[in-house]
Amino acid sequence: MPSVPLPPKESNLFKRILKCYEQKQYKNGLKFCKMILSNPKFAEHGETLAMKGLTLNCLGKKEEAYEFVRKGLRNDVKSHVCWHVYGLLQRSDKKYDEAIKCYRNALKLDKDNLQILRDLSLLQIQMRDLEGYRETRYQLLQLRPTQRASWIGYAIAYHLLKDYDMALKLLEEFRKTQQVPPNKIDYEYSELILYQNQVMREADLFQESLEHIETYEKQICDKLIVEEIKGEMLLKLGRLKEAGEVYKELIERNAENWYYYEGLEKALQPSTLEERLQIYEEVSKRHPRAVSPRRLPLNFVSGEKFRELTDKFLRVNFSKGCPPLFTTLKSLYYNPEKVSTIQELVTGYEASLKTCDLFSTCENGEKEPPTTLLWVRYFLAQHFDKLGQCSLALDYINAAIASTPTLIELFYLKAKIYKHVGNIKEAAKWMDEAQSLDTADRFINSKCAKYMLRANMVKDAEEMCSKFTREGTSAMENLNEMQCMWFQTECAAAYQRLGKYGDALKKCHEVERHFFEITDDQFDFHTYCMRKMTLRAYVDLLRLEDVLRKHAFYFKAARSAIEIYLKLHDNPLTNESKEQEVNSENLSAKELKKMLSKQRRAQKKAKLEEERKHAERERQQKNQKKKRDEEEEETSGPREELVPEKLERVENPLEEAIKFLIPLKNLIGDDIETHLLAFEIYFRKGKFLLMLQSVKRAFAINRNNPWLHECLIKFSKAVSDHSNLPEIVSKVLTQEMQKIFVNKNLESFNEEFLKHNATSIQHQLSGAKMMYFLDKSRQEKAIAVATRLDKNMRDRNVKTLTKVFEALLDGSFGSCHAQCEEYQAACHKLFPFTSAFMPATNEDNSSIASVNHTAINHDLLSNEI
Repeated sequence: MPSVPLPPKESNLFKRILKCYEQKQYKNGLKFCKMILSNPKFAEHGETLAMKGLTLNCLGKKEEAYEFVRKGLRNDVKSHVCWHVYGLLQRSDKKYDEAIKCYRNALKLDKDNLQILRDLSLLQIQMRDLEGYRETRYQLLQLRPTQRASWIGYAIAYHLLKDYDMALKLLEEFRKTQQVPPNKIDYEYSELILYQNQVMREADLFQESLEHIETYEKQICDKLIVEEIKGEMLLKLGRLKEAGEVYKELIERNAENWYYYEGLEKALQPSTLEERLQIYEEVSKRHPRAVSPRRLPLNFVSGEKFRELTDKFLRVNFSKGCPPLFTTLKSLYYNPEKVSTIQELVTGYEASLKTCDLFSTCENGEKEPPTTLLWVRYFLAQHFDKLGQCSLALDYINAAIASTPTLIELFYLKAKIYKHVGNIKEAAKWMDEAQSLDTADRFINSKCAKYMLRANMVKDAEEMCSKFTREGTSAMENLNEMQCMWFQTECAAAYQRLGKYGDALKKCHEVERHFFEITDDQFDFHTYCMRKMTLRAYVDLLRLEDVLRKHAFYFKAARSAIEIYLKLHDNPLTNESKEQEVNSENLSAKELKKMLSKQRRAQKKAKLEEERKHAERERQQKNQKKKRDEEEEETSGPREELVPEKLERVENPLEEAIKFLIPLKNLIGDDIETHLLAFEIYFRKGKFLLMLQSVKRAFAINRNNPWLHECLIKFSKAVSDHSNLPEIVSKVLTQEMQKIFVNKNLESFNEEFLKHNATSIQHQLSGAKMMYFLDKSRQEKAIAVATRLDKNMRDRNVKTLTKVFEALLDGSFGSCHAQCEEYQAACHKLFPFTSAFMPATNEDNSSIASVNHTAINHDLLSNEI
């Protein structure tokens, strides 16, 4: 039933309510609502009730807000204001689909309401309903044809729908209305022209794009992009001579941009190696201090010419003292011949500098300063670390530290070498040493925290970060507030390794929330970018947001969360008190007394920690309350707290895992891990067709992947063991599996896999696991296959051998304590610094031994060299 129209007095009060809402004076707005609703005649006025609800929502009173808005809507269902308010309420709750429905209902009642149309268009672009967005923008253009945003919004809708012709027509019509004199430079007009040109390039209108940029060149502020567009278009059109001139001018402007050299080569089309080198030599003469024209030829020359150019390049940089020299040359390390040449040159420098302070004993020139030898040793340490010869790398870095014990880079590199060798605790210790040399350096502080997290030292890492976080709040909370995702993903992995699954899941969910917030923050830009004419940046933003969850941080967090949920599904957490009762039955009186004493101490410690946390929480709540009171109004309600204990005891872990999996399947389908994680979830759910979909997609990416091999055999066995499948499902599975297994039984399929990958430890491990999985009586044979350490194995490194050792420990081959110890000893001989392979008795002394590495491990180093 429609509400009674408000008389002038109440109507003015209602207008003031709207004004208070716009100006965020929510308490005043509630006062005016009360004044209208206290009048018995208007106690049920729908629009006032709706506005009261909307105002309460802004004060964080969500339940009351919904109650008032729904009551208002029931009282006046034909009011566009009530529907609009209900839409705003749904939007604030992130229920965008429901909000769109409400806006559409409001428009049925008032089809030309500008505010509702604008709000609807914002939600449509946010939800990427591009067809609907185009229609709404068309209505806005008809209602407000003189407004700039109406034209731009409508053109962007066509651009995003890839209807380039229509987008260009609209932009050109709008451009004609802009009265900017040809000699005047206006930033917004400049951005409009560049956006127009971007649409042309995306439509492959290369000739039109070139003519367009040349016509309006003088009115564009960004002169660099003009030249870059010209060069690109001239290349596309095959006008190579003109393109060459453009790229030469660009190199004159910035001689370090590799993209310009690539364009220049395409334009000049050198037919011989000499001609190609000539290009870089000419640039080098004009720009003697530029690095790129001397570095880029090293990518394509070889033999004696490579030696000659590399020799010149290295000498200049060593004399100058250039720390990132190795990083500059690292991309050449795919070529063994070039690696050998670099090693020969630099070891020669080191030997010569030690004896006569010159790069070569044959030379008679000015002597090099002592720092040259330091940087040569620093380079050699990185070089041998890259080649996996960690003992030799440590030898060089220790020699460098002995000569200059105050240089941060040296300790940083030593930590890195220990990380690569698999001794992460030692790495964290040396990174802490590097950090102590400059406590004001945020980069080294972050690196130190990261290494501590890798070593599972979460508390130490938090303390390290607290040096740069806001005072008054805990470092963890502040890092979450600042969306510091590298810390949170590393923290999740550390908690996962420690078995603290609740804390790990909390970090994963925090990362997921960050990505949700980043997506939601687009709202601020839909109107801002059109108002400020930053159209190219706006379209780039929309495209970035579409693939946001492709980011490595999301993938790491999602993978950790899925792995934990799979573990929780396989081994649900039991009640701790029950576990203790079972354990106490098997203990002697002395052991029981000791255990109870230990438990009491742990409980006391936990209680003290809980009291400390409670006091900290209360203090923070007081601060927050004080802050809220100081502010005029509070704008949003509290978010649901993430409680580790609840997260690790969810009712259905697999359903939670699927929530993290869906974005991976949608956006990171080209990564085989996505489909193998999907398989592991569906395998536990017993969804055979989804399992088939996962293995087929993974098979298409890399049919020889070791994890995929395990999944295929588990899948095939599950199908053969499951006799009561529907006939149509069974038929599809049989047909598809026939394509993969080609009439081979599982044993012969596994044997062929092992034979085909005889020199890969990872593949041998997967094959051995499946050998034991298919036939438990072949345990000895399976372990022998997995623990091969022949010299011809191409992936005989710390990472792979640690995987094998973990598989022996986690029961993948049943009980095999003796073989496990043998394998550990064999690996320890190969990698003496890796903590995982150190015997238990030596582990405590390992850190002391490694500090004096130069003195006590010299024979070992010599043998490895």
